[in-house]
Amino acid sequence: MKRILLLLICVMGMLAANAQTDNKPVKIYNVEANAKADLDKAIAKAKKENKNVFVQVGGNWCVWCIRFHDLVDATPELKNYLNEKYETVLVNYSPENKNEETLKRLKNPGRFGFPVFVILNGAGEVIHIQNSAYLEKGNGHDPKLILDFLKNWTVAAVNAK
Repeated sequence: MKRILLLLICVMGMLAANAQTDNKPVKIYNVEANAKADLDKAIAKAKKENKNVFVQVGGNWCVWCIRFHDLVDATPELKNYLNEKYETVLVNYSPENKNEETLKRLKNPGRFGFPVFVILNGAGEVIHIQNSAYLEKGNGHDPKLILDFLKNWTVAAVNAK
């Protein structure tokens, strides 16, 4: 009986140690970033390169924000398409930094939940706000739905005649 108890304690200790290493804080969003400056820089570059700006609004506290970011990062087709066709900016929304002025400039996209995506043209005008829930399928975001969304808001797609 003592051996079983000792074995059980060891197993529980190993599980606890493993759980601690898996719960590292995620730092996708920089809570100290100057969102206005980041947007202005991305808009200027997008205008110069004839791209639109993809803005992801969320926070390190948001599981769906992190899942989206991880999915894009792990899916070469999405990552490459986003990098080729858009300038990308992550705007933090958290108790430490709500970026209220920047979110007002982006037409208050947080009303759709988080993450929320905003597409800006090269002049810095909001041309679309996307509720990310419409890009989900099953237990996560769907790469095909995301890619279709991104293809619909490129400069070429918006300016098609």
